[in-house]
Parts: sequence; C-alpha cells; structure tokens
Amino acid sequence: ETRTVREFAKTAFAAAGIEVEFEGEGVNEIAKDKATGKVVLKVNPDFFRPAEVELLIGNPAKAESKLGWKREISFQELVERMVKNDLELVKKEAANN
Repeated sequence: ETRTVREFAKTAFAAAGIEVEFEGEGVNEIAKDKATGKVVLKVNPDFFRPAEVELLIGNPAKAESKLGWKREISFQELVERMVKNDLELVKKEAANN
C-alpha cells in the first residue's frame, strides 16, 4: 500500500479538523485551509528533490518472517494517532509556558 506525501498531509490535516486544498506543483506547491484560505503547508526548498523517483516501495516480508511483525493499524489510524499525540504535546507545552 503506497501513499504520497500529499495524501499524508491531507490525512493529517483532516485529523486536526482542517480541510486543505493544494495549489501549484514541485517546490511551489502549497496547501491552504479551505475555510480560511490561509497557507498551512509549503514545500521547503532545502528538502525538495526534483529528480526523486516517483515510487519507493518497502516490503515488510522480512520483518514479518524474521520478527513475526504484522501491521495492526491502518494508515488512517496511524496518522490520526500521530496528530493526536502532537496536539497533546503542544497543549502541554502551552500550559507550561
């Protein structure tokens, strides 16, 4: 199962209650909050790789056979957990300041 960075970002923003729309492409691509029009995501040119291969696929077979590892949660749930945890950390930091 493959995902794009755009899919990850869209899923993460949705988990935070923000619907985004994307504009532009490459280093000029941005994501805007649909409700406010505010730019909430943009490409950092220091990390943009225009010659990047389009598709990188990992194979979990070795982890499954050697370690007995099995995926237990979906992509959606993983992203939601990550966002929830980050939002909780931000709240704790804000409370301590």
